[in-house]
Amino acid sequence: MLSSFAVHVARSGTGWQARLLADDAATELPALEAELTGEWPGPFVFVVDSRLYFVALTHGPGGMVRAMISDGALPEFLLAAEVMERYGIEGTEVDADDESEHPAGDLDLFADAGLPRADLEQILLADLWADEMVAEIAGRLGFADELAAAVSA
Repeated sequence: MLSSFAVHVARSGTGWQARLLADDAATELPALEAELTGEWPGPFVFVVDSRLYFVALTHGPGGMVRAMISDGALPEFLLAAEVMERYGIEGTEVDADDESEHPAGDLDLFADAGLPRADLEQILLADLWADEMVAEIAGRLGFADELAAAVSA
C-alpha cells in the first residue's frame, strides 16, 4: 500500500468501488470535496498523509460535508490544517512526547454505512499507522479488496 494517497470509495450495486485520486496526499481540498457526489451512504474520500494521519470526508444532509481526522494533534500538516479550519474541527495540543492518537471531527462519519462510533474509536486508538487504520475501516465496511487494488495499481 502507498504511504500517502487519496482514494474515492463509493457503493456500486451491492458492493463497493474504489479508485485512486492521487498517489500522494498533497491534493487540494476543493478537488477532494468535488468527489463527494452520488447516493447515500457514501461516497467517502480518504486521504492518508505519510502514514501519520488520515482524513475522511463524506457528504451529509443538505449537501454539507462531514469530516474527521485520525489525529487532531497534527495541524502542522497542510491538509490537516485545511480540513480542521474548514470544518471547525478543534485541534488537540499535546506534549512533544505524546505519541497517542487524538481523533477529531465527526466520528459518526461511518455509522450509516455500518461502522458505529465506538468501533471506529477502537480502530483510531489502536497502535496502527494511518494506512492500517483505513484498511481496518475498509475491512469492517466491506471494501478492503477494492481499496487494496486501488492503491496498489
